[in-house]
Amino acid sequence: MITEVPPTPPDMNKILQSHDLLWLVLDSLRYDVAQAEWKAGRTPHLASLLVPQGWEKRHTPGSFTFPAHQAFFAGFLPTPANAEGNRERLFAANFEGSETTSRHTKVFDEANVIAGLRDEGFHTLCIGGVGFFNQQTPLSRVLTDMFDESHWRVDFGVTCPESPRNQFEFAAKRIQELPTEKPLCCFINVSAMHQPNYFYARESGPDDMISHAAALRAVDAELPILLQAFQQRMRPLFHITCSDHGTAYGEEGFIGHRVSVPAVWEVPYAHGLVNTSTQEDAA
Repeated sequence: MITEVPPTPPDMNKILQSHDLLWLVLDSLRYDVAQAEWKAGRTPHLASLLVPQGWEKRHTPGSFTFPAHQAFFAGFLPTPANAEGNRERLFAANFEGSETTSRHTKVFDEANVIAGLRDEGFHTLCIGGVGFFNQQTPLSRVLTDMFDESHWRVDFGVTCPESPRNQFEFAAKRIQELPTEKPLCCFINVSAMHQPNYFYARESGPDDMISHAAALRAVDAELPILLQAFQQRMRPLFHITCSDHGTAYGEEGFIGHRVSVPAVWEVPYAHGLVNTSTQEDAA
């Protein structure tokens, strides 16, 4: 598969007129781990979605899943980590005084991007992963209720070592069942990198950088299931692939996230136009 890198910033007003949208959030994935695995060639399928330099380092708007996704769905994706980086947004919920919207930004009058896409004719599909998407409490339905349909099962969640395959197989099935004449926004919160992840590297804990990287490789190995489902739709595809926050493994004494350390704030990011006609080659 080849990812074509659109001009910076891409004109989302034009892209959303013709393209499906695949939005992958690799929950808890650290930038340094993602980039190291890319450089070592151990995530070839994710690499097919990246520019030649690999992942872009960005800063997340939230230090844990809930605020990060609330910001994402309002149009505030991770911002470039370098001061000179372009901060124009791909899409935005309309509000007065925004300094990061441009003529390329798709601006919605609705309160969130998902509702805006739905009103533009998209079918919006959510495949949940971590607890904020499990729909078992009012809080864990806040994000999922934005979508036309949302799905979560225990075997999509953080305690299941087979969650990458389970999530992508379920998503592929729903993608294949949906009519191709209606554009699709498929959002997946990928849970594997979130703790616990020790079982991707060994039989017992604790989690560490080694198991975190092993979890990412497990996701990469199953990614062709999802990409081939989009290939069969025969529609052009735009992807956003990023983390919502990182995870600390002892930095400054911290373990986990919801803390202000670079291991949490620095996240990997990529977007681009995907050439779906060559996705089988990536498998």
